[in-house]
Amino acid sequence: MNAVVHSQISVKRRGGVIEDYLPIHDFMDSTKELCSDNRHRILHTLWGIRRVIVPIFGHTIINSDGKAVNVKDLCEQDHILPDYQNKFIPTLADFANAIKAEPVNNLDFEAFAKVYKQDAALSELLLSPLNNTGIKASLLITHNSWFINDIVPRILKHKPEIKDFTIKPSDLFDNMSFRLWMDNGSDYPASSKLTASAIVG
Repeated sequence: MNAVVHSQISVKRRGGVIEDYLPIHDFMDSTKELCSDNRHRILHTLWGIRRVIVPIFGHTIINSDGKAVNVKDLCEQDHILPDYQNKFIPTLADFANAIKAEPVNNLDFEAFAKVYKQDAALSELLLSPLNNTGIKASLLITHNSWFINDIVPRILKHKPEIKDFTIKPSDLFDNMSFRLWMDNGSDYPASSKLTASAIVG
């Protein structure tokens, strides 16, 4: 499902025109630049909404009809749920659990983070995947050149850094296994297994 189709869903539910919603839906799928399959959907989580989408676009937008639209609801109801057949919203831990821990253990997250330790807001943002999941490998989501040079400038207004980075987005996706639930909801992730069992039962 592409950003235009998601925007059409938003128009049907919330009024306005496609252009009101296209920037958000397009941005949510911008991670396709990093990974061409559905492993790219790391922003399709409540962590992604709370930590990235809302700080960039705000809690609400005003559509062409003059109506206030809740950005969190828009992301959940018009983008994430349709991508997973309206079955579930994955957690960041679902993605983190798909990352192979052994090769990631050789990456020096502490050295990467040390560069930014004087900036409390940035340090907290960089550590938020670990705080959210308890999984060290989840730091690959924020400790890389994409997050520092694309996401951080949008959220914290920092300037991009022109340098070689020790950790790259490819380190995240090269070490993330494809899981069946990522395939448009063909299965349920671990976070939704109990809910799925209750529905079936």
